[in-house]
Amino acid sequence: MTPDPLFDFTGKVALVTGGSRGLGYEMVKALAERGADVVIASRKLDKCEEVAAEVRSLGRRALPFSAHCGRWDEIDDLIEAAYGEFGRIDILINNAGMSPPFPSHEIPENLFDSVMNLNFKGPFRLASQIGHRMAQGDGGCIINISSTGALMALPGVVPYGAAKAALNAMTVSLSREYAPKVRVNTISAGPFLTDISQAWEPKKREKQPVALGRPGNPEEIVTAALALASPASSFTTGALIRVDGGQR
Repeated sequence: MTPDPLFDFTGKVALVTGGSRGLGYEMVKALAERGADVVIASRKLDKCEEVAAEVRSLGRRALPFSAHCGRWDEIDDLIEAAYGEFGRIDILINNAGMSPPFPSHEIPENLFDSVMNLNFKGPFRLASQIGHRMAQGDGGCIINISSTGALMALPGVVPYGAAKAALNAMTVSLSREYAPKVRVNTISAGPFLTDISQAWEPKKREKQPVALGRPGNPEEIVTAALALASPASSFTTGALIRVDGGQR
């Protein structure tokens, strides 16, 4: 693929958490197709290696890395490995997350902590450590993948919605803290047909209560991610972009 000048990531290095499947995989592939080298992080190394092989087949470099992206020690190892391999990170996409349903009055503390750790604590660690390095170097871009669950009532997965709301607030604050060399933005994702949708009722995989009437296909996240990651979006920071089919 010959990149459009506005979306040419040749020479850039991207780190994508949850990059072995779903929305993360689509963003990894799209960036690699447009010239980026990619660090693919998730808990399952074999899945990361499969995606890394695809990236290398496109002529790009890839680093598969197994890390639980809610644990700071493993995150720090991931950061050191990425900088050791490439010497820089230009684009960070905090995509890893989970939202197991559970009645609020019954949720155990360890599950509450796991949801908060993966959806907020881990992204904070990655964004703060990498954002600081970006600010000291040549700058960069951070994209946090949030959810419309942070903007609407979400009974049954309250800790998830709360963690994503915290992620949204973090985006705005870090966009000021590491300005002007680092841009930090949020993509607020709606219902997508990723692996998690296999647990939905069949009718929900066909219809959703959004303006477009359907769930999104994973590849439909790509254009928003590329736009925010592009150096051409140099005046866009602290923004929240909704990719949710018109959910209200």
